Amino acid sequence: MLDPRDALLGAGGLATRFASIPDGEALALLGDRYGIGGALKRLDTEKDDTFLVTGADGARFIAKISNPDEDPRELSLQSEALEHVAASDPTLPVPRVVRNRDGEAFFRAEDSHGQTRLVRVLSYLDGTPLDHFEATAGERAKVGAILARLRLAMAGFAHPHDGREIAWDVKHLPKLAFLIEAIADPEKREKLARGLERFRAIEPALATCRTQVLHNDFSRSNIVTDRAAPEFVTGAIDFGDVVRTCIVIDVSTALLNQLMPDGGAGMFDRGRDLLAGYLGVADLTETEMRVLPHMVMARVIARALITTWRAEQFPDNEPYIMRNTHQGWAQLDWFLARSPEAVSATFAGVGR
Repeated sequence: MLDPRDALLGAGGLATRFASIPDGEALALLGDRYGIGGALKRLDTEKDDTFLVTGADGARFIAKISNPDEDPRELSLQSEALEHVAASDPTLPVPRVVRNRDGEAFFRAEDSHGQTRLVRVLSYLDGTPLDHFEATAGERAKVGAILARLRLAMAGFAHPHDGREIAWDVKHLPKLAFLIEAIADPEKREKLARGLERFRAIEPALATCRTQVLHNDFSRSNIVTDRAAPEFVTGAIDFGDVVRTCIVIDVSTALLNQLMPDGGAGMFDRGRDLLAGYLGVADLTETEMRVLPHMVMARVIARALITTWRAEQFPDNEPYIMRNTHQGWAQLDWFLARSPEAVSATFAGVGR
C-alpha cells in the first residue's frame, strides 16, 4: 500500500524521473496529431517536457509532454478549468486549449523510450514574465486585480478531481512535517518546527474560510506582462496546481512572490500593492485577512521543505528547483520574530 506521504509528494509526477523526449520526435508528434510544424525551443520546467513551438507562419504555441507518472485526471481538470475561465470571462488572458485533429484536449502516446506520455497544446501568450523586472506599485495592483478576476471566473467550476491532494496546497502543510528531518542545518530545522506549530494554531480559523477551485500558483514566473499594454498583465499561465482550496491560500501564493528577499521591515510593501488591487475587484472576509499572512508563512515553509526534498531527488535540476528557496530563511525569520497577533494584523487597513 502506498504511503500517504509518498502519495502527497508524488502527485502530479513531482517524484518521478523520466527520460526527455528528443526535439525531433516531439515535433513529429505535433505535426501528426495537430498539423503543427516549425521550430521548437525547449523551456526550463520542473517535471515534464515543455516546448515553445513557432510555426512557419509565425504562429506560436506551448506544447507540454507530461511526466510519465502524471494522472490524466489532472490534465482533464486543468483543461476543463481553462475552458471554464475562457467562457466565464473571455477577456481574461489565460491560455486556450488547442484541441488536436480528433478533437481531444490531450492524448496518450508512447515515446521512443517506451514511456507513456500525455500530450497537449496551449495557445501562447506573449510578454515578459513578471520575475524579469521590478514592477511599479500600480502594476502590482493590476496583477492583484487579474488574480481576483480569475478567482471570480472560476467560482462556479467543479470537476471530479478538483479535491485532489497536492503538496503545494498548504492546507496540507502538517503532512509535510516529516521532511524537516531532511534539513541538514539544526537551526533551520528548529525554525521550521516553530513555524509548523504556528500553522497548527491557525488551522481552526483556516477551516472557517471559503473554498473553491483556484489557480494556486500565481507566482511571478507565471504572470506574463507588457508595460505598453493598458492592462499590463497579458498572461496568467501554468494551471498545474489548480485545486479546490481556500481563497486565502490562493492569495497567499501571489503575496509570497512579492516578498522582499531580505526579510526586512518593509517585507510586505510590494504585497500590499497587489492586495489592494485584488480587494478592488473581489472581497476577503475579516477572518481571511487575519489568516492571510500566516498562509504566506506556510508557503515559505512548504517551499523550503518541498524544494529541498526535490533537489535531493533531482540534483541535476537543483538550480531551477531551488531558485527561490534560499531567500525564504530570512523571510521565515520575519514571521518568527513577531507574535502571532502581530502577524495577523499585517494587512490591517489595506483596501479601505
